[in-house]
Amino acid sequence: MKMKELLLFLACVLSVSADALHSDAHINGCSDSDGEDVYTLDGEEVAYADFNKKEEIYPQPPFIDPMTYQEGTYDTAVADQQTCRVTMKNVGKGMKDYPPEQDVPSAVMIYTRDEVEFGVLNTLICHVTGFYPAPVNVSWTKNGQKVTGSSINVPYPNKDGTFKQTSRLQFTPQLGDIYSCAVQHLALTQPLTKIYEVDSSARSDPGVGPSVFCGVGLTLGLLGVAAGTFFLIKGNECS
Repeated sequence: MKMKELLLFLACVLSVSADALHSDAHINGCSDSDGEDVYTLDGEEVAYADFNKKEEIYPQPPFIDPMTYQEGTYDTAVADQQTCRVTMKNVGKGMKDYPPEQDVPSAVMIYTRDEVEFGVLNTLICHVTGFYPAPVNVSWTKNGQKVTGSSINVPYPNKDGTFKQTSRLQFTPQLGDIYSCAVQHLALTQPLTKIYEVDSSARSDPGVGPSVFCGVGLTLGLLGVAAGTFFLIKGNECS
């Protein structure tokens, strides 16, 4: 998806206390073909408007207390998109179109969310940062074959004006599997690809180590008892 013209409005409120400093941000952006409206806390997504599903999405994990904004938040996001496009059109006329500035991604990283254990469901994360304009497109492969079912968050601005995005893919690690994430962007002539290989350093069975340790300990203990019994009997015979 190409976004040749992008206009962002960033509202940021800093909550200050004696113990911590937190950043609460609302980002509203639009282009001639796309738009975004997202709320964040300390750089993490709290809620965003899904203009395809026509609803407000709350992507928090299930283990935290759920939260929602007041009723009508999505309708406000739709209205903000209309305002954004009008503003973009007026600013574009004043600037006689926008300069074709483009920055390639400065970094692409691939890693797992949790410690890898064979046969245990996990999540692969492909993090892209330092690009302009937004967004990027991320595709995944497993052993050279394209895979579906991945997700990607909305672009989030860095302090230098570039953007970052994160794509996630659920997978079940098996020894020898090779995964890749390929990043496409307007400023790239070819995709940037990062590889993740499931190798023997992954934990195949978290119970094997403790079991072996306990088995060796038990064996040594029994040998100790046998040796003690032997010397006790010998001592009695000598006396």
